[in-house]
Amino acid sequence: MIREVKKTFRSPAPPPPAALAIKVRTLAPSMSRSVGQVAQVLVGDPAGCAVLTVTALARLAGTSEATVVRTARILGYSGYRDLRVALSVLAAQQESGQAPAVTSDIGVDDPIADVVAKLARDEQQTLAETAACVDTRQLAAAVAAAATARRVAVYGIGASCLVGQDLAQKLLRIGLVAHAHTDPHLAVTNAVLLRQGDVAIAITDSGSTEDVIEPLRAAFERGATTIAITGNPVGPVARYADHLLTTTTTRESELRPAAMSSRTGQLLLIDCLFVGIAQRTYTTAAPALAASYEALAHRHVPNPRQPPHD
Repeated sequence: MIREVKKTFRSPAPPPPAALAIKVRTLAPSMSRSVGQVAQVLVGDPAGCAVLTVTALARLAGTSEATVVRTARILGYSGYRDLRVALSVLAAQQESGQAPAVTSDIGVDDPIADVVAKLARDEQQTLAETAACVDTRQLAAAVAAAATARRVAVYGIGASCLVGQDLAQKLLRIGLVAHAHTDPHLAVTNAVLLRQGDVAIAITDSGSTEDVIEPLRAAFERGATTIAITGNPVGPVARYADHLLTTTTTRESELRPAAMSSRTGQLLLIDCLFVGIAQRTYTTAAPALAASYEALAHRHVPNPRQPPHD
């Protein structure tokens, strides 16, 4: 039975105050001009905005009161009052130095030691931001669906394809039937054969990659449980996702493309999925993992520089 397509708008879980700027950056590409104006005013001066009425903020942003309220809801808050509370907390955190650091850009002439330090800080920040923004209710639901699935299909293109392959091979090692599909035609061919009891996982940072959305849509329409891992929770992919897991990324630059910065958050979420599934299937997962380790142990090449054991 064909399921109806979901509404494009999805009410996200309220982000913690420290993640407000992250949320704005994540959703910026999909925001309308007027909503984007309000959002930028909010993160530009959280302390000042926290004391403004909805009318005053609308006047400051050059927009309407309705747009201010809509912006609050898009950012995950039930209304403007909750947003003001978050702004007050964020302002206090910034004053005490607890707010997230600004991402470092890597220059062409940076010494390699600086490159290492900046990348390490950016990776740490991405992990912290993704962990702060993840909706644990959605994650738990995704884990429950995958842990009991008849089979799991993972769809991704480019850098997201590599992340999908990592998840599929992890699931295979604990005894689940899982495959990562990287060819768009084969992905759709697989998706149309999925049914209720199967799980389809789409990985797309932009949330608008057609070659990933198309197989997820096919799986969704045929009754499979669908999961989207994306940096754009209001993108087209959300229409076909039963469970939505949002990543955050550091700002891309000339030497740090989006595919590189998005990978860190995606890897964190698939590791969370895998560990959660392994927990729920421990009685079968643990022996399967042990068997896979044992099967591969004899394939390790000995170190010729290491003396033989007596």
